[in-house]
Amino acid sequence: MEHELWLTALLNRLLAGPVVGLLEMLGIHPESPAHPISNQLAMEILVAVLLMALLAWLRSGLSPDRPGKVQQLLELVVEGLGAQSEEIIGHDGRHFLPLLFTLAIFIFLCNVLGIIPTLETPTDQISVTVGCALVAFAYYNFWGLRHHGVFGYARTFMGPVLPLAPLMFVIELISHLARLLSLSVRLYANMLAGHQITLVFFGLVPLAIPSVFMGLHIFVGALQAYIFVLLSMVYLAGAVAEEH
Repeated sequence: MEHELWLTALLNRLLAGPVVGLLEMLGIHPESPAHPISNQLAMEILVAVLLMALLAWLRSGLSPDRPGKVQQLLELVVEGLGAQSEEIIGHDGRHFLPLLFTLAIFIFLCNVLGIIPTLETPTDQISVTVGCALVAFAYYNFWGLRHHGVFGYARTFMGPVLPLAPLMFVIELISHLARLLSLSVRLYANMLAGHQITLVFFGLVPLAIPSVFMGLHIFVGALQAYIFVLLSMVYLAGAVAEEH
């Protein structure tokens, strides 16, 4: 059993019964009924709660005349993602901004959470990054189906040459499934490497040098969140495009 963080222990103490009951309703039997919540799930719950609390606090104090620093920062993120989505997806790109923004902030906070003592970076676990990739995968395919219809979206997998349609369909299907692997493994590998490097330097050298790597870890966390969302935009653009 992995070392249980204080937050994980607290959540298991409070929620183990309901969580086990829900899992058993789904036909899942946890190995340890007293500890059904893992560290990475506890960290994701913490990030989700922090994100909702931050946005609720911001909403209560929104000011177009005198915006605070946090409001200005998030407005900058929203405008940047909006401009990027319009450039990649098209004039309707801002329609997808709510999910893209949520993914960006959620993944960034998950990426940098490990720099806080007694907490961990959940995105250095493949199960977490696969979950994020599944959200992006389901979202762009949903909009592809909604935009083209079932048969129209299937037609986009077949290419322009009818005799090659069956072969192209299989190739495109494999290509789309590979996107799950690409999104999840890229994020997982980069965050795992960054986390391990920071831990090594903390154990070998004085505090000042690991602090530099903590700054680098934050930069890498922001970069990986941006790359994840950027790829999601590219996949969305392909899903809703009129010509393939």
